Amino acid sequence: MTSLYTWLNDSVYTLPLSPGCTQCALGAKMVLLVTGQCSSNCFYCPLSQQKKNKDVIYADEWKLTNETETDVLIKEAESIDAQGAGITGGDPLFVWKRTTRYIQLLKDAFGEKFHIHLYTAGLQNSDHLGDIINAGLDELRFHPLPSTWQAMEQSPLSSIIQDVLKTGIDIAIEIPVIPDKYNEILSLLSWANEQGIHWVNLNELEFSETNMHALTKKGYTTKDDLSAAVRGSQETAFKVVRNASEEKWHLGVHYCSVSFKDGIQLRNRITRRAHHVAYDGDIITDEGTLLRGCIEAGSTSLKNVMTILLQQFKIPQRFMKLDLKKNRVLIAAWHLEDIAEELQRQGYQCFLIEEYPTADHLEVERIPLPLK
Repeated sequence: MTSLYTWLNDSVYTLPLSPGCTQCALGAKMVLLVTGQCSSNCFYCPLSQQKKNKDVIYADEWKLTNETETDVLIKEAESIDAQGAGITGGDPLFVWKRTTRYIQLLKDAFGEKFHIHLYTAGLQNSDHLGDIINAGLDELRFHPLPSTWQAMEQSPLSSIIQDVLKTGIDIAIEIPVIPDKYNEILSLLSWANEQGIHWVNLNELEFSETNMHALTKKGYTTKDDLSAAVRGSQETAFKVVRNASEEKWHLGVHYCSVSFKDGIQLRNRITRRAHHVAYDGDIITDEGTLLRGCIEAGSTSLKNVMTILLQQFKIPQRFMKLDLKKNRVLIAAWHLEDIAEELQRQGYQCFLIEEYPTADHLEVERIPLPLK
């Protein structure tokens, strides 16, 4: 019997646990989407409209304008003190040359200890897996299609995995937990254990803007009003992991809940980034978001606004920041609250905003100042 470990936010696992999962939990893994293209057409694919089936590249939330804009990869990794990267898609094998180049780039920049894992269905350009592994890949996570879970020996992925096992690289299976596929998942785990695969990662199935219709059509619903997770997915996962813990398997099994991804992995990653990108006027919240004052000047020069803040209101320079990209002046919230009424009389719009410290500066909340 293998010990069953309870982690954070309903995540559970049996040993061994992938070092990639440990780094993700710390928020120390950069998510590198090398393309949204894929040939698998999984009904549960959660990729957004901006990424799904499109040849786009994202380092976390930072979009690369082209595949040669490699300085973005380095800057984003540095901004979260990354210990590794998870390469995903789409399917990275769709652009295997780009994937190989990015692995080499990251290894050259951060050293051999920089842990890189990659997700793939394994059926597109699988003959180039050797090139990708030789570039420095540490862990390869295969995604077999649900139709093959109970008959992996007949799957074309079986021989591909057996060939890759000979290279000595860490190999995992990663799948979503479809509620009515308990027996199929157990069959897949048993097969993986027999092959010598190191671990299986089980992800809680969740609704997204792109898979909502397909999941609803199959009769799935959310587990509660506050979650996008599919009802029954977590219960099935718990049964699978408990069963795995009772087997004499060398295989590690990890269940990753939606709340673990959002409440632990994402929060920790954006908190790491917040401490890198925040300036003296920012307040970092417990969730890793930034509280900041914001002045919008319309057609007035932003530099004029900065001059007014410096000369009329005597605001120290370090508590202000010019944001040309979003056409605004950032200022410490506590200073803006004191002067917002006078600025409003002068024709400026003032707000207290909360936003993510990510490259897209996603805004969470906006409160007009002065407070009524």
